[in-house]
Amino acid sequence: MTRVYFVRHAEPVHSWKEDRTRPLTQEGETDSNKVTDFFRSIPVDVFISSPYKRSLDTISGSAALHKKDIITDERLRERQSGGGYYNHSMLRRRWVDFTYCEPDGEHLQSVQKRNIEAVSEIIAKYKDKNIVIGTHGTALSTILNHYDPSFNCDSFFRIIDFMPYILRLDFDGVTYIGKEELLIIEKPFEL
Repeated sequence: MTRVYFVRHAEPVHSWKEDRTRPLTQEGETDSNKVTDFFRSIPVDVFISSPYKRSLDTISGSAALHKKDIITDERLRERQSGGGYYNHSMLRRRWVDFTYCEPDGEHLQSVQKRNIEAVSEIIAKYKDKNIVIGTHGTALSTILNHYDPSFNCDSFFRIIDFMPYILRLDFDGVTYIGKEELLIIEKPFEL
């Protein structure tokens, strides 16, 4: 069985303008230690992450504990935000129409396509291994929607405040067989 532990990053500094370099808050850094503690007793074969700082920083302690490097994959990055507003109605509109996006933004269909391409390659390459993937809320949501189409906008709103959040997906070969939530730390995310 291949087990993929998706780790949504800990709380970032939301006011930071540059998305790629957005750091964790002090509380987010502390919560990353809880991620490290979680993986202390789990044998991990490989760590892979979005190249964004907040994702890397959330799993870096776990990788160091296991004496592993973190492989980055550009396809695992978060959705490219565009101009315009960011609120519940905008988020709902994206989930109703996976091809909708604001000007200069990226639609959910594109996010899902590149993330699933990466995850499919990862589970094929690391068959029967324990894999940790550092990810983001929207990216993870599109992955979950791919494997479980009942994961929808309401499901996304349920996890929007989970930072960090660890969810394991299990695969028999490349066939998805189930998921389990393992660590939830709630941090209010204001739209």
